[in-house]
Amino acid sequence: MHPQELKRVLESGLLSFPLTDFDANLQFSPGPYAERLEWLMPYGASALFAAGGTGEFFSLEPGEYSAVVKTAVETCRGRMPIIAGAGGGTTLAIKYAQEAERLGAQGVLLLPHYLTEASQEGLVAHVEAVCRSVKFGVIVYNRGACRLTPESLLKLADRCPNLIGFKDGVGDIEAMVAIRVQLGDRFAYLGGLPTAEVFAGAYKAMGCPVYSSAVFNFIPKTAIEFYNAHAADDTETTTRLIRDFFLPYLELRNRGQGYAVSIVKAGATIIGHGAGPVRPPLSDLKPGEVEELRALMAKLGPQ
Repeated sequence: MHPQELKRVLESGLLSFPLTDFDANLQFSPGPYAERLEWLMPYGASALFAAGGTGEFFSLEPGEYSAVVKTAVETCRGRMPIIAGAGGGTTLAIKYAQEAERLGAQGVLLLPHYLTEASQEGLVAHVEAVCRSVKFGVIVYNRGACRLTPESLLKLADRCPNLIGFKDGVGDIEAMVAIRVQLGDRFAYLGGLPTAEVFAGAYKAMGCPVYSSAVFNFIPKTAIEFYNAHAADDTETTTRLIRDFFLPYLELRNRGQGYAVSIVKAGATIIGHGAGPVRPPLSDLKPGEVEELRALMAKLGPQ
């Protein structure tokens, strides 16, 4: 897929990050993972991100990463674009990106480099090196230690024609408006704050109408209902779902560090599409919290 074609896909509808399936021994389970993708595809997301943040990219070793991306590409080939996660230091991020390209993914989401802070000059060099190492499309995830300024993004836009997406997980309104105004239509803009539905209206007002949904992993019907209402400016529906589901869900999610992933795995188990436990250092929801989530999901009806 040409980078500009991927850009058009990213601008066309809901995106999501499938969970990565682990067995009881925390080993990757390719069969159940393929079944998960088969279950999710008919609901109508525009693209799926394999080995992304919700897919616990940060816990996968390189061999497992290859297996996850390979399974996703082979399962969804010809039916659903697969964008792989990539991250870590520059050398490692390049290897992940090149492996995703070799396996047939349509692009990569470049996750933050993690531990240490970096200058804007260093961030530009990092992103540019990854972009130059591959031919397919790259989306940069503005989050954590990777917070790019409009000036840095303008440099990258000039130097890297295959950098076609900007995903924001920071929530700095001033910076987001400045980036959107100064870069114009150069990038596809994606909302990337955890539980993005709650922020979807505000991001749409800033010129960023598309977002990635984690809850699509366990309430796909409701996730698509919300997105369609959001796209149609049906605020009655979006307000109802935020009030009745998303705000109580956030209260539960915010009880534990790392629960943004753990609660999604719990939801998938409740709906009958369990993906196994999360890997340490993440921890699973407590039994009482699982029951609270079950009751909250029951109010939404069949998925």
